[in-house]
Amino acid sequence: MLNKIWLSFFIIAFFSALATWLGGDGLVFERMVQALFNMAKVSVEIAIGLVGALCFWLGVMKVAEQAGLVNVLARVLSPLFGRLMPEVPKNHPAFGSITMNLSANLLGLDNAATPLGIKAMHDLQSINPQKDTASNAQILFLVLNTSSVTLFPIAVFVYRAQQGAASPTDVFIPILLATFSSTLVGLLVVAWIQKLKLYHAVTLAYLGTIIAAILALVLYFSTLAAQQLSYQSAVLSNFLIFTFVLLCFCWAFYKKQNVYEQFIEGAKQGFEFSISLIPYLLAMLCAIGVLRASGALDVALDGVRYLVALANGDARFVDAMPTAFMKPLSGSGARAMMLETMNTHGADSFAGRLASTIQGSTETTFYVLAVYFGAVGIKHTRHAIGCGLAADFAGIVTAIAVCYWFFG
Repeated sequence: MLNKIWLSFFIIAFFSALATWLGGDGLVFERMVQALFNMAKVSVEIAIGLVGALCFWLGVMKVAEQAGLVNVLARVLSPLFGRLMPEVPKNHPAFGSITMNLSANLLGLDNAATPLGIKAMHDLQSINPQKDTASNAQILFLVLNTSSVTLFPIAVFVYRAQQGAASPTDVFIPILLATFSSTLVGLLVVAWIQKLKLYHAVTLAYLGTIIAAILALVLYFSTLAAQQLSYQSAVLSNFLIFTFVLLCFCWAFYKKQNVYEQFIEGAKQGFEFSISLIPYLLAMLCAIGVLRASGALDVALDGVRYLVALANGDARFVDAMPTAFMKPLSGSGARAMMLETMNTHGADSFAGRLASTIQGSTETTFYVLAVYFGAVGIKHTRHAIGCGLAADFAGIVTAIAVCYWFFG
């Protein structure tokens, strides 16, 4: 999928530039070549600029992982999934893998979440009567993963900081609201199709607590004046994030872990990860750069703006739509779109903040589906794709609405 998308960017850019050249613009190919050099330089600058922030956060996440915070969250979430997946036998190992995976996602431990997710899929496959067809439990698990149940979207904050955002975490509350909407819609759609009973006392207790917390957050921010929203969001975000960091360190110390050495070990991984990003950033940013320089991207966005204008709508959100369109298809592609939007319009522009919120609100549906279902040989996905895309759509629409509320 990504191979075709990437190549199509260059092909579309070429034919768009050819039409522009024949229309009298003789400098279009010069702009495209210049865009290749500029984006190549930007790719390296972004990767190098990420080194310090990524080293720090991967150090923190390593401490959290080794201290057993994932296990704590897993024990908290386990009773809920026992009700949402009734065909899975009680005390089956799959529940442990599922809760461990989703707990790792909540903490932003992507490196731990993926192998745990594959392990969960294998555990669920062991009780799947039709080995080439996704079971109800596997579909629900996949949709919850694609809806991006992430409590701390650290990667988005890191990229915003590197791009010069005045307050990189000011999108934390908007992302939290958007990802909650995505997860809730994904769960409700799956429950409707699979006829799950969500009105059980245990399920209602979990969902009611989460919904009440989100509503309290919404009610609090609804009492603030427009100019206070962004400021209060940044204050609360920074308080919660620093509290989380301190909690990780103190919990690890309580568990008699060597906090300093574990932090250093994780930080080393951050440096390696930053450098490994360069080829991927280079590939996608160069493709997006020539697409914009050719005029093709602007033509597509102008078309959307025209439709919005016909409906008398505010078209500022359109500049962030490339991230939204790419998100279900490619994680690296969506990340590059977000970076390109911030590089073009500014990290603190409305488009830059919205692209960041969209990036943190959902996961890459087709990538997750290919990895998790491919790992166990499932060919018939049933309603998994439809439910995953419904969650994506809810997250993106909510991200737009919340960004107009906070930053509009």
